[in-house]
This record gives sequence, C-alpha cells and structure tokens, in this order.
Amino acid sequence: MTVPMTAAELHHHGLRLLLEKDVSGWVDLWDEDGVLEFPFAPQGWPTRLEGKAAVGDYMRHYPDHIDLHDFPEVTIHQTVTPGTIVVEMRGVGRLVETDSPFDMTYIAVVTVRDGRITSYRDYWNPLAVSQTGADFLEATR
Repeated sequence: MTVPMTAAELHHHGLRLLLEKDVSGWVDLWDEDGVLEFPFAPQGWPTRLEGKAAVGDYMRHYPDHIDLHDFPEVTIHQTVTPGTIVVEMRGVGRLVETDSPFDMTYIAVVTVRDGRITSYRDYWNPLAVSQTGADFLEATR
C-alpha cells in the first residue's frame, strides 16, 4: 500500500514539476473537485477556479509566458488543521515575450486530502501581471 504524500511533500513535488514545465503533471496533483482561489486577483482575472479541469485550462499557457528557473525561498508552515499548510515562497525566472526578469513572492494556503490538492488559495502580487509578457491569460480572455 502506498502512503499518500503529505501536504508539504506534495507542494515540493509540484514546484519541481513547474520548474520542469510539466503543467499536466502539476495538474494531476489536484483532486477532481479541487478549488484554486486568487483573493488578490486584478480585474479581469479569475478569482476562483473550481475543478481540476478549470485549473488545467488556467495553467495551460503559463510556461509559454513565464519561464520559471527556481524557487530559491520556500518556507512551509504546518497548521493545526490536518493536511493544511501555509507556504511562503519566491519564484524567479524570466518573461518569455520580453526576456525580462520575473521575480514573484507568494503566500499560499494549501489543503491536501488523500494525496491530492483540494484547496489552494494563492496570494500573489497583482501588480506583477501588469508587466508586458506576464499576462498569460491574455489569449483566453
């Protein structure tokens, strides 16, 4: 019997998949009914995605616009809620269209059940997508 990954293990695995540009592998970490929320999303961006398929549609074009190189800072805080962690992290890379630097700090509240992400609240800086080349949803809106 395989023991499901803990929330922290699953999150670290997901970061590796994003660095490898394996978006479909990252989406496979999600529960079919998982919810991805963006409390600070700017106008015109989604604030809530319901279901694995919606998460996949949202992330599909990400690597075409943002080339992640590293997550040099990742701190995971355990909570008193089973399967829930709070993650402070920084992602760095480049914007594909302009070849300019990408440097984003995130705080995420992630809940995992039975080895799958069921909830991910992503608190990222909405000003960062105002940079040319950072709006990876532009083609779908």
